[in-house]
Amino acid sequence: MDDALEFVRYQSTQVNARGINVGIFGLANGLAKDGRLSEEDHRWWQTANAWYDAAYPDPNLLDPTVYDGTINPHAQAWFKTTAAHLLTRIPGYLDLLDRHGVQWEELRSSTPGRVLYEDDVQVVVVPNR
Repeated sequence: MDDALEFVRYQSTQVNARGINVGIFGLANGLAKDGRLSEEDHRWWQTANAWYDAAYPDPNLLDPTVYDGTINPHAQAWFKTTAAHLLTRIPGYLDLLDRHGVQWEELRSSTPGRVLYEDDVQVVVVPNR
C-alpha cells in the first residue's frame, strides 16, 4: 500500500452493539431492512446498490475471511480517493441518511489500518485504534 495515497470512509458517528462504526452502505441497508424508506427512496436505494455492486469487487466474495466476525470483527472498507467514479455517487447515500436523521462522519487517512484486502479502488483494514 502506498503510504502517500489517501483513503476516505463514511460511517456512523456512534458504534453499534458489536462495537463498530457502520459504513454508509450498511446504514442505508439498515434503513431499507427496517422498512423506513419511502417507495421512492427504496427504488433509489436498490438502483444505487445495484450500480455499486456492478462497479467494483466485493471483497467478501473474493476472500470470505475479510469480514468474518470472529477473525476480523472490526474490519472496515475505505475507498481510495483516486476512485472518483465511485465517490461521485456517495452524496446520494449521505442525503438519504440525512433525511432519516442518521448521523454520519467522513474520515480521511493515508494509513487507515492493517490491510486485509486491497484492489484498485478500496482497502479493507483492521482500523488503527
